[in-house]
Amino acid sequence: MDLNLRNAIIHNVSGNDQSQLRDTIVDAIQRGEEKMLPGLGVLFEVIWQNADDQEKNMMLETLEQGLK
Repeated sequence: MDLNLRNAIIHNVSGNDQSQLRDTIVDAIQRGEEKMLPGLGVLFEVIWQNADDQEKNMMLETLEQGLK
């Protein structure tokens, strides 16, 4: 992914409150458009980078269950 795209996505959601972030995520998932995937990936990257080991393990367990 181009670093400029990553920065643009972060810039677009910086300062958003939880409600706005939820709306962004829900909208991207509901639309199901391929072009939204990089944005969701960047948001997941931010979550992952700011999670502790316990939170990362919980995300991995959730992901594993969701993919069964």
